[in-house]
Amino acid sequence: MSKLYKKYKELKYKNPDSVILFKSGIFYIALENDAIFLSEKLGLKLSFFNNEISKCGFPVSRFSFYSHLLNELSIPYVVFDSQSSLSPYDINQAELNSVISYILSLNLNCITYRESFDILQRIQEMLKKNLRGG
Repeated sequence: MSKLYKKYKELKYKNPDSVILFKSGIFYIALENDAIFLSEKLGLKLSFFNNEISKCGFPVSRFSFYSHLLNELSIPYVVFDSQSSLSPYDINQAELNSVISYILSLNLNCITYRESFDILQRIQEMLKKNLRGG
């Protein structure tokens, strides 16, 4: 637990306005104040790792449902796969929405190959700029 809690504190410091969700096995879990907040907003059952650290979560199979709710409520969140050996791409939902909005605003029927390449470079720059720790 201490490794997960340490990672939570690190990610929370970098993303103070976002809910931190950890993919752990077949669940996504939130800790501490994020858990209390999600319990109140989404009606998730609050439980505890120990006497000091609260948690709540939902099954991985329900991620699409809960991510939709979070987006509808304008609750920014960051997802971290705690079992991955790879570095996470910590991009919060607002930043991701910005990149998606840019992509959706493009009229792909009226661009040259050079413009396509420029667009891909711009998207790459946007993602690199917004990635945390990467």
